[in-house]
Amino acid sequence: MFIDYAKITIKSGNGGDGCVSFRREKFVPKGGPDGGDGGRGGNVVFKATKHENTLLKFRFQKLFIAQNGQNGSSNNKTGKSGSDAIIEVPVGTVIKDNQGNVLADLDEDQKEFIASLGGFGGKGNAHFKTSTNQTPKYATKGQKTQVQEIILELKLIADVGLVGFPNAGKSSLLRAISNATPQVANYPFTTLTPHLGYVSHNDKEFVVADIPGLIEGASQGKGMGVRFLRHIERTKILIFILDITENPKEHFEILIKELKSYGLNLQSKKFAIALNKIDLIDKINKEAYKKQFNPHNVYFISALKKTNLKELLDWISKNI
Repeated sequence: MFIDYAKITIKSGNGGDGCVSFRREKFVPKGGPDGGDGGRGGNVVFKATKHENTLLKFRFQKLFIAQNGQNGSSNNKTGKSGSDAIIEVPVGTVIKDNQGNVLADLDEDQKEFIASLGGFGGKGNAHFKTSTNQTPKYATKGQKTQVQEIILELKLIADVGLVGFPNAGKSSLLRAISNATPQVANYPFTTLTPHLGYVSHNDKEFVVADIPGLIEGASQGKGMGVRFLRHIERTKILIFILDITENPKEHFEILIKELKSYGLNLQSKKFAIALNKIDLIDKINKEAYKKQFNPHNVYFISALKKTNLKELLDWISKNI
């Protein structure tokens, strides 16, 4: 199951307490202070890994606590530091605080972010010996840490994003050009979660993302809403998949409006238009369609019949 949002609670480890102790050795009845420091608490660390691809596990485990530092002991022994809590997340995970502020974007494999530092250990009484106080009977407590709420959002790492209305043929296209096997059926909202496919063409390899269909009002939460729009933020290229039998120009304008309302910077991306389902039309006035969508590149395809896909892939591999 693909899960791209989670809210969890984290807590780094408390620092260990400093120790109050005095040397007690044979023939040294009144040794000086030898209380050791407390150990430092463990950190909470998020680590991106390519071996994870969903936030599903955070449905079942929502609390992550690092180990506390151990207390100091006699003979000036410092307490052992607490172990870190390492939380592995998929590459592309964005870490936010409970107000929605971005703390880190783990967009590379093995990239790490320390979300909460462990508490410092307390000082043992050996630190407090002075010329006027040779036997200090006090030490400091270790630093206590606070519980934090963290929001995790997964944004897929893909080169190409397929955008279109429900049932426009995005999943069919992804099946036709890649190794992905999304569900395909002749009704809207067949795709309920994003899918990734790996494509190799003209000595180029790239990742294509099929996100659930968008409808008018998506940027305000209608239909699948903004939940899946974030998955195309990182893409370099957008392919607008339009059903040629269903007012493609109108659908294109609605999609552009929704992407702009969401805040997507379309100027930073290259995009092309794929008019799909040409197998359902006997005769196509290609020049008229090209004029409608000028100056954008237009491709006439049938994802189901795998017609004219090479031309579209040529353009993608050239512009990737």
